[in-house]
Amino acid sequence: MSAGRIRYNWQPAEIRAIYDMPLLELIYQAASTHRQYHDPKQIQVCKLISIKTGGCPEDCSYCAQSSRYQTEVKPQALLDKQTVVDIAQTAKQKGISRVCMGAAWREVKDNSQFDKVLEMVKDVTDMGLEVCCTLGMVTTDQAKRLEAAGLYAYNHNLDTSSDYYSTIITTRTYGDRLNTIDNVRQTNVTVCSGGILGLGETVDDRVSMLQTLSSLNPHPESVPINILSQVPGTPLENQPEVPIWEVVRMIATARILMPTSDVRLSAGRARLSQVEQALCFMAGANSIFSSDDNKMLTVTTPCPDYDADRDMLNLLGLEMRPPAQRPTPVAVHN
Repeated sequence: MSAGRIRYNWQPAEIRAIYDMPLLELIYQAASTHRQYHDPKQIQVCKLISIKTGGCPEDCSYCAQSSRYQTEVKPQALLDKQTVVDIAQTAKQKGISRVCMGAAWREVKDNSQFDKVLEMVKDVTDMGLEVCCTLGMVTTDQAKRLEAAGLYAYNHNLDTSSDYYSTIITTRTYGDRLNTIDNVRQTNVTVCSGGILGLGETVDDRVSMLQTLSSLNPHPESVPINILSQVPGTPLENQPEVPIWEVVRMIATARILMPTSDVRLSAGRARLSQVEQALCFMAGANSIFSSDDNKMLTVTTPCPDYDADRDMLNLLGLEMRPPAQRPTPVAVHN
C-alpha cells in the first residue's frame, strides 16, 4: 500500500485488506495519511438544520421522516428564512463553520419552496459560513441555481453498496443517487457523499460502497460516516449497535482511500464516549456535527451540544476549523 497516494482504481480485495489490517496498524496508516493532507489539530464543526421535516414519500428503512412509518416525527412545513438565518447566526457565534440544510423531499421541484431555499442559501452564505444542502435528487439546472446562490456543498449519500441498496430503499435506485452526484459535478459545488453503518450490511457491502465512492473522480470532498440510529417505528428499529471498532475501521479505510476528503463522524456520534471519538479522530475523522438542542436532524437523532463538544475538543487539544472558500474540483488521472 502506498499511503497517501490519490487513486481512483482501488479494487475490492485491496480495500478489504486495508479494512482487515490489525487495528492499531490501520489507525497508524490512516493517521499518517491524514497528516499529509490535513491539519491534525483542526476539526470542522457543523450544524444541521432540518428546514422541512417529515412527510417524505420514500421508504428508506432507517428514516424517521418517511411518511410510510409511524414514528415520533410529525410533518412540518418549510421553515421561514429568518428562522434559518437566526439558527445559523447562533451556530456561527458558537464557532460553527458549516451549516447543512436538510429537507425531507424525494427530489427538488422548481417551485416557490425551492426559491425560498435558494434565498436561505444566499443569506447564510453571506454570513461567511459554508452552506451544504441535502434536498433529494437534483437536476443539473437546479444544481447550477444552487451554485449561483452560493452553495458550498451538496450532500447525497449512497447509504450502502449497490447490491444491498434495494434491501433498504425501493423508491429510488442506486443509479439515481449516482446521477444526482454527477449533476452536482457539472458545477463548482463540492460533493458530500457517504453511508450508514448498521443497516444489516456485510463488510463486503461496506467495501463495495467505499470502492464506489473512491472511484469517483474527483473524490467527494466530504465523506460522512453515519452510525444507524434505531428509530422506533422504522423497519430497522431492532438492529444491533455497531461496535466502535467497526466504526474506527470504516473511518480509517475511508481516510486511506480518499486522502484529501473530509471524513465526517456524523449521525450516531452521541452514543460514543470521548475516548471513542478520540480514536475516530486519530483514524482520520476531521469533522463532526454539533447542536444547541441536542438534536441532529429530528427528535429521534440525538446530537451532542456545542458546549460539550467545545469541552471535548479543548481536552484533546483540537481546534475548530474556520470556513473555507469554495474550491474548484480538479480531477487527477493515474
